[in-house]
Amino acid sequence: MKTRNFIFPALMLFSIISWAQETTPRVDVRQGAQRARIHEGRANGDITNKEAAVLNSEQRHIRRSERRVKADGTVTASESSRLARKQNRANRHIRRTKHNGVAKPN
Repeated sequence: MKTRNFIFPALMLFSIISWAQETTPRVDVRQGAQRARIHEGRANGDITNKEAAVLNSEQRHIRRSERRVKADGTVTASESSRLARKQNRANRHIRRTKHNGVAKPN
């Protein structure tokens, strides 16, 4: 009986934690797409190594912000919009970097 009283709350806690980690699927999809664009830009020479380092640093910042937002288990509308703004800004930076005419030296 005692083990049943311990197992049920533990299972509930783990299910709540796992559910809370998936509250930003849109952010995760956009992060993946942006990382792919950076990688593709490096592969074809549109983005230099230094530019890629700056863009990857920005992506790390967004991931850290997302972890902080999800830490309490709920993502409010203002937190979600703040993450979206950061991703919009990163998206513009990736586009500008890919199309700035600076080619990776051979």
